[in-house]
Amino acid sequence: MIDTPAVPTGELVLSLRGVSKNFGAVSALTDIDLDVHAGEVVALVGDNGAGKSTLVKILAGVHQPSSGAISFQGKQVVLADPSAALTLGIATVFQDLALCENLDIVANIFLGRELNPLRLDEVAMEVRAWTLLNELSARIPSVREVVASLSGGQRQTVAIARSLLLEPKLILLDEPTAALGVAQTAEVLNLIERVRDRGLGVVIISHNMEDVRAVADRIVVLRLGRNNGIFTPDASNQELVSAITGASNNSVSRRAERRQARPDHTQEPHS
Repeated sequence: MIDTPAVPTGELVLSLRGVSKNFGAVSALTDIDLDVHAGEVVALVGDNGAGKSTLVKILAGVHQPSSGAISFQGKQVVLADPSAALTLGIATVFQDLALCENLDIVANIFLGRELNPLRLDEVAMEVRAWTLLNELSARIPSVREVVASLSGGQRQTVAIARSLLLEPKLILLDEPTAALGVAQTAEVLNLIERVRDRGLGVVIISHNMEDVRAVADRIVVLRLGRNNGIFTPDASNQELVSAITGASNNSVSRRAERRQARPDHTQEPHS
């Protein structure tokens, strides 16, 4: 059964209707609908090959849709390239983060967007970097630390701070907690909540259902390049796995059935 999520109250930032993407004879996405509101975290989940990365690349301007309409803040738009997406207000943090390990945090945040590039305004850049990191309550001792010395959670923080530099309306996060430990994952999830509290729309791709439940307001399932349900964070593992895999009979559902049946089998016999 598909849950009916509460209607978001923020402004509709992004709306996709009937978006499809073909690579030659291969159909990667078919008739995708997606809405993201201001101050909302939408989790995009699905198995490998479900079309999640393709959809994010369309929103980031890397790929153009074969058909369908994309609206941003109520106006239909064309995301011709990554620069157009950024200018519009869509920032993307890909899984590899694209950080330069030999440069410090300030240089990474302003990479390609330096203030007064002919004569760098290091002071203004450092102040702005500290401001962004403080707004995210980042646990970083110095903005002059080189990225190579940072933990995985701190690197994710730097990448998100860089994405906020142009004051976007929507942030896309591709597997933000992948390969992170428990403490670093908690740090990144707190970071996502703080981004949402700033009034931004957030889309996260994740395979970790616990992470998704921790921060998502709605969970959108893709299967084989198509929409396959919208769920609330309190949806059961059984419901989510069934939507993701398309199979109602799986290890999660069988475990749930055994758990429901167990009380009947554990009752003491009547004397």
